[in-house]
Amino acid sequence: MKDKIHPEYKEIEFKCSCGNVIKTRSTTKNPNIAICSACHPFFTGKEKILDAAGRIEKFRKKYEKTTKTK
Repeated sequence: MKDKIHPEYKEIEFKCSCGNVIKTRSTTKNPNIAICSACHPFFTGKEKILDAAGRIEKFRKKYEKTTKTK
């Protein structure tokens, strides 16, 4: 590698909002992350479905009617 053209690649700690600390190497300076594998719903299995203005209920009612008529 050429001298003086590459950024410094050093060991840092990513700090998640849940308190989890991940040690890795990067060129950035101690960034904070909003979500990690310890608190992400996909990895924890605790998915949260957000119902925006009753859309899920409206969808279920719509398709319950079509299955009853057939």
